[in-house]
Amino acid sequence: MPLHKYPPKIWDALKLKQGIYARLPKHYLKSLEPKEPTAVHWKPLGVQYRAHPVTGQKQRVQDVPIPIYYPPQSQDGLWGGEGWISGFRYANNDKMSNRLKKTWKPQLFTRELYSEILNHKFTITVTSRTLDLIDAAFGFDHYILKTPKEDLNSKLGMDLKRAMLLRLARRDTELYPNDQVKREKIYSKYKEFEIPEEEAEWVGLSLEEAVEKQRVLEYKEPEPQFQVFVDKLVQELQTKKLLEPHVIEKN
Repeated sequence: MPLHKYPPKIWDALKLKQGIYARLPKHYLKSLEPKEPTAVHWKPLGVQYRAHPVTGQKQRVQDVPIPIYYPPQSQDGLWGGEGWISGFRYANNDKMSNRLKKTWKPQLFTRELYSEILNHKFTITVTSRTLDLIDAAFGFDHYILKTPKEDLNSKLGMDLKRAMLLRLARRDTELYPNDQVKREKIYSKYKEFEIPEEEAEWVGLSLEEAVEKQRVLEYKEPEPQFQVFVDKLVQELQTKKLLEPHVIEKN
């Protein structure tokens, strides 16, 4: 006899369909759907079978992704999808010797990255791949805005994306307040990424942050009990007066 009505693996999915979770915006709930990130540490072949290079016989391809561990500190930087890989190595590079556990870690750098939209320099921990991706995207802002959540794989990256999208949505004058021409040039340059402010303010929020935001939106100031009783009494008196028969005065 099962201990639970539903298997544990679907608990998270069921949680989002009831209570305050179900009242979260649809576009935010959609962003929580898991998506496969772009392969970084391995190259998928994309086929189930291929011909053997020597015999030409058809053989099955084992297209298995490499397990990657993303440590907590990766959320505070931009690692470009890289993480830690655990495996084994042979002692003294001798295949006849014992295998030893080993963890491969990406090389990290600290770099200053400038955002045109936010007009601010950020000191961020990055990898060589991150710097290559920024160059390929033609700038830091384009990299953050173009890269999907599953590929950024960074809380910092998503917080930066939300801040950029909010500024584009509001088109506030805090950006270059003394240079309107330059401000409008920046807004026009990134116009393709604009989304409504109501959506932008939810981008990159963790589930806990989103629930707290929803609580604040739904919160109502409690009405004093004294005022409730007074309003009720006034309403009763008005109703009683309306129900009383009118008295016609005789001259």
